[in-house]
Amino acid sequence: MKAMVIREYGGPEVVEHTEVPDPRVGPDSVLVRVRAVGVNPVDRKIREGLLDGILDVRFPLIMGWDVAGVVQAVGGGVTEFRPGDEVVGYVRKDTVEHGTYAELVSAPVRTLARKPAALDWAQAGGLPLAGLTAYQALVRTLRVGPGRTVLVHAAAGGVGSLAVQIATAYGARVIGTASERNHAYLRGLGAEPVAHGDGLVDRVRALAPDGVDAVLDLVGGDALDASAQLVRDPAAVASAADYGVAARGGHYVWARPDAADLTELARLADEGRLRVPVASTFPLAQAASAQALNAEGRTRGKIVLLVD
Repeated sequence: MKAMVIREYGGPEVVEHTEVPDPRVGPDSVLVRVRAVGVNPVDRKIREGLLDGILDVRFPLIMGWDVAGVVQAVGGGVTEFRPGDEVVGYVRKDTVEHGTYAELVSAPVRTLARKPAALDWAQAGGLPLAGLTAYQALVRTLRVGPGRTVLVHAAAGGVGSLAVQIATAYGARVIGTASERNHAYLRGLGAEPVAHGDGLVDRVRALAPDGVDAVLDLVGGDALDASAQLVRDPAAVASAADYGVAARGGHYVWARPDAADLTELARLADEGRLRVPVASTFPLAQAASAQALNAEGRTRGKIVLLVD
């Protein structure tokens, strides 16, 4: 099969579009014919070696954790899926080696859910990691719900766009930071937009004079300083961008593969309460270009690789 492989850490030049052996399928895994792969900031960070201290990385490695595709074969112990099923998955394994930037992927059933019928392949490919990050932060950690006001930093990005919709679907009021060019976009998702940068605290208080009940930070740094001034309880802040949030009494969020959580995201999508905005699509062979665009941090929604 064809896959995007790196044999050492480095820039875009280390990414190879090459032939590799088909993956083996364990007794609790399925073989998925890949149709789409979400591109996430963590993919580039792994490629550059920035997470070498916390992840067990083995070369040569196939990049990627998100997938949407069709089950081709199932392991001997699998009862959840059968060939022909359309699935989505956050296929993060114990080692970083056999990823999803490929024509085929072997995925443990614990990482998969059925693909939402309401989403096309590109949208489905962009759902897993971004959706789980937002869902697990907002619902599992911050317990958002009716009557609560939530501030989402970087609300127009890949995770932020989904976070706004998830919080709204659970009955919360959402205030989202973004550049002014994205304010109409955020309103369309259900958020009240505010500009980021100097004066953010005053702009949020103009909308919520008593502050907010919870904050999802997707920026880090100064955004955490602002968040501390807007919540009464430091534990009401969760960040997927800055480990320093824990020292402030908040929660650092690292999404976990969870079939039940993915199934809940699929339900919201099929009910019309969650859509996955796709900013750009690239063919698999152009994964390095897709990562470069993702690194700019200015895209609205998800960047996705499409696999023929």
